[in-house]
Amino acid sequence: MLRRSGRPLVPRRQAAAFAAAGLLLAALALGGCGRDDFENDPRPPVPAEISAKIGEQSVAVSPREFGAGLVNLTVANLTTEPGALVIRGPVNAETAEIPPAGATTLKLEMKTGAYEASVDGIAALPANFTVGAERPSGQNDLLLP
Repeated sequence: MLRRSGRPLVPRRQAAAFAAAGLLLAALALGGCGRDDFENDPRPPVPAEISAKIGEQSVAVSPREFGAGLVNLTVANLTTEPGALVIRGPVNAETAEIPPAGATTLKLEMKTGAYEASVDGIAALPANFTVGAERPSGQNDLLLP
Protein backbone atom coordinates (compact mmCIF):
# COMPACT_ATOMS: atom_id res chain seq x y z
CA MET A 1 0.00 0.00 0.00
CA LEU A 2 1.23 3.44 -0.80
CA ARG A 3 2.12 5.59 2.15
CA ARG A 4 2.98 9.18 2.47
CA SER A 5 4.70 10.25 5.58
CA GLY A 6 3.61 7.17 7.47
CA ARG A 7 -0.13 7.27 6.57
CA PRO A 8 -1.85 5.26 3.79
CA LEU A 9 -3.11 7.38 0.87
CA VAL A 10 -6.49 5.61 0.93
CA PRO A 11 -7.89 4.23 4.18
CA ARG A 12 -8.42 0.48 4.19
CA ARG A 13 -12.19 0.68 4.67
CA GLN A 14 -12.53 3.07 1.76
CA ALA A 15 -10.34 0.83 -0.42
CA ALA A 16 -12.52 -2.17 0.45
CA ALA A 17 -15.68 -0.22 -0.40
CA PHE A 18 -14.23 0.82 -3.79
CA ALA A 19 -13.29 -2.80 -4.53
CA ALA A 20 -16.78 -4.04 -3.62
CA ALA A 21 -18.42 -1.34 -5.75
CA GLY A 22 -16.16 -2.25 -8.68
CA LEU A 23 -17.07 -5.93 -8.41
CA LEU A 24 -20.77 -5.06 -8.24
CA LEU A 25 -20.53 -2.86 -11.35
CA ALA A 26 -18.65 -5.58 -13.22
CA ALA A 27 -21.31 -8.17 -12.30
CA LEU A 28 -24.12 -5.84 -13.46
CA ALA A 29 -22.32 -5.08 -16.72
CA LEU A 30 -21.84 -8.76 -17.51
CA GLY A 31 -25.40 -9.60 -16.52
CA GLY A 32 -26.83 -6.87 -18.75
CA CYS A 33 -25.11 -8.04 -21.91
CA GLY A 34 -28.29 -9.70 -23.13
CA ARG A 35 -29.37 -13.18 -23.81
CA ASP A 36 -29.34 -15.33 -26.88
CA ASP A 37 -32.59 -17.24 -26.39
CA PHE A 38 -35.09 -14.43 -27.15
CA GLU A 39 -37.76 -14.89 -29.79
CA ASN A 40 -37.46 -12.62 -32.78
CA ASP A 41 -41.07 -12.51 -33.91
CA PRO A 42 -41.55 -11.20 -37.44
CA ARG A 43 -43.37 -7.93 -38.01
CA PRO A 44 -47.08 -8.11 -38.74
CA PRO A 45 -48.25 -7.65 -42.34
CA VAL A 46 -48.30 -4.12 -43.71
CA PRO A 47 -51.86 -2.70 -43.34
CA ALA A 48 -53.90 -3.05 -46.54
CA GLU A 49 -55.33 0.15 -48.00
CA ILE A 50 -58.92 -0.58 -49.08
CA SER A 51 -61.45 1.90 -50.43
CA ALA A 52 -65.24 1.83 -50.42
CA LYS A 53 -67.58 4.06 -52.39
CA ILE A 54 -71.18 4.71 -51.46
CA GLY A 55 -72.97 5.60 -54.70
CA GLU A 56 -76.59 6.42 -55.55
CA GLN A 57 -77.15 2.91 -56.98
CA SER A 58 -74.69 0.67 -55.14
CA VAL A 59 -71.74 0.26 -52.81
CA ALA A 60 -68.33 -0.64 -54.26
CA VAL A 61 -65.27 -2.04 -52.45
CA SER A 62 -61.85 -2.07 -54.08
CA PRO A 63 -60.05 -4.40 -54.27
CA ARG A 64 -62.70 -7.11 -53.96
CA GLU A 65 -60.17 -9.68 -52.70
CA PHE A 66 -57.31 -9.14 -50.26
CA GLY A 67 -55.54 -10.95 -47.43
CA ALA A 68 -56.48 -11.02 -43.76
CA GLY A 69 -54.86 -8.65 -41.27
CA LEU A 70 -55.04 -4.97 -40.43
CA VAL A 71 -57.03 -2.94 -42.97
CA ASN A 72 -57.28 0.83 -43.39
CA LEU A 73 -60.70 1.29 -45.03
CA THR A 74 -61.35 4.69 -46.62
CA VAL A 75 -65.06 5.30 -47.29
CA ALA A 76 -66.42 8.04 -49.55
CA ASN A 77 -70.11 8.97 -49.63
CA LEU A 78 -70.77 10.21 -53.18
CA THR A 79 -74.50 10.69 -52.66
CA THR A 80 -76.64 13.64 -51.58
CA GLU A 81 -77.84 11.87 -48.41
CA PRO A 82 -76.00 10.92 -45.21
CA GLY A 83 -75.36 7.23 -44.57
CA ALA A 84 -73.23 4.80 -42.59
CA LEU A 85 -71.27 1.92 -44.12
CA VAL A 86 -71.97 -1.42 -42.43
CA ILE A 87 -69.58 -4.40 -42.78
CA ARG A 88 -71.02 -7.86 -42.07
CA GLY A 89 -69.07 -11.11 -42.06
CA PRO A 90 -66.61 -12.82 -39.72
CA VAL A 91 -65.88 -9.30 -38.42
CA ASN A 92 -68.74 -6.81 -38.10
CA ALA A 93 -68.19 -3.04 -38.12
CA GLU A 94 -69.99 0.20 -38.85
CA THR A 95 -68.80 3.73 -39.56
CA ALA A 96 -70.32 6.82 -38.03
CA GLU A 97 -72.78 8.63 -40.27
CA ILE A 98 -70.98 10.04 -43.29
CA PRO A 99 -72.32 13.36 -44.58
CA PRO A 100 -73.11 13.83 -48.29
CA ALA A 101 -69.90 14.17 -50.35
CA GLY A 102 -67.93 13.28 -47.19
CA ALA A 103 -65.34 10.67 -46.33
CA THR A 104 -64.15 8.74 -43.29
CA THR A 105 -61.66 6.03 -42.39
CA LEU A 106 -62.06 2.82 -40.43
CA LYS A 107 -59.31 0.53 -39.10
CA LEU A 108 -60.25 -3.14 -38.84
CA GLU A 109 -58.50 -6.41 -38.09
CA MET A 110 -60.10 -8.50 -40.85
CA LYS A 111 -60.35 -12.29 -40.64
CA THR A 112 -60.63 -14.75 -43.50
CA GLY A 113 -64.14 -15.10 -44.96
CA ALA A 114 -66.87 -13.59 -47.11
CA TYR A 115 -68.14 -10.08 -46.29
CA GLU A 116 -70.94 -7.75 -47.34
CA ALA A 117 -70.73 -3.95 -47.29
CA SER A 118 -74.09 -2.17 -47.19
CA VAL A 119 -75.36 1.29 -46.27
CA ASP A 120 -77.77 2.34 -43.56
CA GLY A 121 -79.85 5.33 -44.64
CA ILE A 122 -79.39 5.02 -48.42
CA ALA A 123 -81.15 2.57 -50.74
CA ALA A 124 -78.04 1.22 -52.50
CA LEU A 125 -77.19 -2.35 -53.49
CA PRO A 126 -74.59 -3.97 -51.18
CA ALA A 127 -71.12 -5.02 -52.30
CA ASN A 128 -69.59 -8.42 -51.60
CA PHE A 129 -65.87 -8.92 -51.05
CA THR A 130 -63.60 -11.72 -49.87
CA VAL A 131 -60.78 -11.75 -47.34
CA GLY A 132 -58.29 -14.54 -47.97
CA ALA A 133 -55.41 -15.98 -45.98
CA GLU A 134 -53.25 -13.67 -43.86
CA ARG A 135 -50.87 -11.48 -45.83
CA PRO A 136 -47.12 -12.13 -45.51
CA SER A 137 -45.03 -10.41 -42.87
CA GLY A 138 -43.65 -6.94 -43.49
CA GLN A 139 -40.34 -8.06 -41.90
CA ASN A 140 -38.11 -7.31 -44.89
CA ASP A 141 -39.90 -4.20 -46.18
CA LEU A 142 -37.74 -1.13 -45.78
CA LEU A 143 -38.79 2.24 -44.35
CA LEU A 144 -41.70 0.92 -42.29
CA PRO A 145 -42.42 2.34 -38.85
